[in-house]
Amino acid sequence: MKPQSPFGRLTNRTSYAFAAWGLLIVLLIVCAIRAPYLFTASGIGGLLVSAVPLVLIVMGLTVTALVGSGVDLSAGPLMIFINVTLVRVLFDNQIGSPALVVAWALGIGVLIQVLQAVVITVARIEPVIVTLSAFLALSGINLVILTQPEGQAPRWLAEWGAGRSVLAPMTIVLLVAIVGWWAFSRSPLFTSIRLVGSNQRTAFVSGVPVALVRIVAHGVSGLLIGAGGLAYTGQIASGNPTQGGTYTLAAITALVLGGISLAGGRGGILGSIPGAIAVTLISFTLTTFSLGTLASFVVQLSYGLILVLALLISVIIPSVWRKRQEAKA
Repeated sequence: MKPQSPFGRLTNRTSYAFAAWGLLIVLLIVCAIRAPYLFTASGIGGLLVSAVPLVLIVMGLTVTALVGSGVDLSAGPLMIFINVTLVRVLFDNQIGSPALVVAWALGIGVLIQVLQAVVITVARIEPVIVTLSAFLALSGINLVILTQPEGQAPRWLAEWGAGRSVLAPMTIVLLVAIVGWWAFSRSPLFTSIRLVGSNQRTAFVSGVPVALVRIVAHGVSGLLIGAGGLAYTGQIASGNPTQGGTYTLAAITALVLGGISLAGGRGGILGSIPGAIAVTLISFTLTTFSLGTLASFVVQLSYGLILVLALLISVIIPSVWRKRQEAKA
């Protein structure tokens, strides 16, 4: 058998991301034709402001998917819970210290995700049941905390949503998350997470503390979702209790589009980040067409079609590529 070239090995490792990159390129071409202002400094800055909260949530979902917890349905309402508690507990009481605000957002994200992981591992309840229960509970709690969009973020956080240039605070938040993921993906913990997601029995026999790894993975996911809640608060500069379901649907669409295996052990941010940006661009692209009252329906339809197509592509393309490589060998 002929040894694979470095390009071939790289392609095999990243084949899961083909669908996300393909759709992203198509959407960028459409935007270049119909909305060229997107490619200005302010246009890119505005896109990042819109995309970063979703990107961070999808990165969080990637971790829990890799460890074998499947789709975390609670991610959207958890992000909104962070948003509304920031407004009600901190901002309404004139507490706007950056250190306290960041600590609150990240701490709440980690706490709730770790609690879910403990229930999953100790009580041995299916992750989808636990996260669905959290989705319903948090969605209701959010509406109790804030009955309608209201409140005001401190000035330093509200400036995150300005999006006047590429080198804006949102960009820095995204870069910090990517660099953090790069370091995380090269740690023994990440290897253990993938092993647990790929084959829990093999991981246990190999001496990996499966329960602890699953709990830590959910904690990392909570850290990223907490950052997403902070970015979302900066984006809207207030509180909004109604967007949990919308963000969950968008995040799941981006996750599947990014080729992340819902069975665990396969995937990474090379698929989830372009998947999240592509999902954000879908809404933006559709606004360039005169859809009127059908706009919301078309966006939901697009998400559904993308889910189906992404699942098909994530199965077909890697299979075709492997057969091609085997034929060459």
